[in-house]
Amino acid sequence: MTSKSSVEIITEWDIIAARQLGRNEAKALGFGTVDQARITTAISELARNIYLYASMGMIEIERIETNTEKKIVVIATDQGPGIKDIRKVTEDGYSTSGGLGAGLPGVKRLMDSLHIQSVIGEGTTIRTEKWLR
Repeated sequence: MTSKSSVEIITEWDIIAARQLGRNEAKALGFGTVDQARITTAISELARNIYLYASMGMIEIERIETNTEKKIVVIATDQGPGIKDIRKVTEDGYSTSGGLGAGLPGVKRLMDSLHIQSVIGEGTTIRTEKWLR
């Protein structure tokens, strides 16, 4: 069974809506409260990056449940400026906004997989997954 929901990210309130959707989907799939918090924190970071760097985009949350696996897939897409150096943005301490530089490295630690595709001037797609164990 697959269930897919999405939230368009335009305002800061949309970040909250995406977090809540992620928490609800994680809970429905059977994730415990700690993993629910990990998933919502990752969604918050991805949605905030869309808001800060691309102005608008989309967070899609897919709940996948088969006989052999259960997982949440979060896909963040935008048509923003793109990421020049993907390796660098996944390193702790690197920031283009003057922050702590814990954003994407944090998402990488909180989730089980992280894949980034980006084209300068066209946008970015980030796909991350958390598997229910």
